Amino acid sequence: MNDKRKYNAVITGLGMYVPDKIYDNAYFEKIVDTTDEWITTRTGIKERRILENGATSTLATNAALDLLEKHNVSAEEIDAIIVATVTPDMFFPATACLVQDNIGARNAWGMDLSAACSGFLFALQTGSTLIESGRYKKVMVIGADKMSSITDYSDRNNCILFGDAAAAVLLEPTEDKSFGLIDSILRVDGSGKESLNMKAGGSLLPPSHDTVDKRLHYVFQDGKAVFKVAVKSMADVSYEILKKNNLTGEDVAYLVPHQANLRIIDATAERMGINRDKVMINIEKYGNTTAATIPLCLVEYYRAGKLRKGDKIVLAAFGAGFTWGSILISWSME
Repeated sequence: MNDKRKYNAVITGLGMYVPDKIYDNAYFEKIVDTTDEWITTRTGIKERRILENGATSTLATNAALDLLEKHNVSAEEIDAIIVATVTPDMFFPATACLVQDNIGARNAWGMDLSAACSGFLFALQTGSTLIESGRYKKVMVIGADKMSSITDYSDRNNCILFGDAAAAVLLEPTEDKSFGLIDSILRVDGSGKESLNMKAGGSLLPPSHDTVDKRLHYVFQDGKAVFKVAVKSMADVSYEILKKNNLTGEDVAYLVPHQANLRIIDATAERMGINRDKVMINIEKYGNTTAATIPLCLVEYYRAGKLRKGDKIVLAAFGAGFTWGSILISWSME
């Protein structure tokens, strides 16, 4: 913990957007060789939302507008916008630029951040650092992904996992160090690049007839390899951040894990000594929405009245890269 900071970054607003279209498990029973029981037992997923018309900026813009409306904030007050995503509308301009224009945040600069399922954590730390610098007063951090755009719906192991969504938080400064982002532990390990990736579309394998024919523009995942590393990494880093801050599972109001697989979530909670009733879970409704999963949980639980001022919450994620990490927050909103 850096005690030299004058400010902590606190969350002062939240917004979310999920599309209306639902793909339930019965839908996948019709298109691939699977069953509702198989999907539910192995992942915990029952439904996922799909954006039929639009792009990631559509999701992110609607989440941003929801935040501004619910918390009576003017878009012109926003200083910076960070969009965590692996499904940008295009390589450039950044999706953050599109969101900035869509919501009328004419005084904001922004950027995209790519860290896959850990994207929101990395973006939250980045946004918090801007706030802690004292130069920025309102930073919007958005996790948004249209995973249906890179999902191979003939791949029965992967297509059942992903959905589309976006959620946003607003960060502002406070001099009260007992609230806000208290600590973070973030990690990457590029040696995991072969286990979870999208092989084509970048400078290594630019788009071609060959890359399209070989279906290289979709998510590739070695499920067993990723599961093994994800369970250990997410659980260990979540335990580590508690130990580092002299906390135990009893001190934590909620664990907010990335919603990739219910078994990974349970393993992380067990390592931290936290019961299931103190774990934010909505994977059954939305599946894996990549950068959106953690903020989506925060919005839903806050709006359901389940978060209290002063609650200690631990955010944890694991994603492609490999990337992983944990953030400790003391909740500041009433």
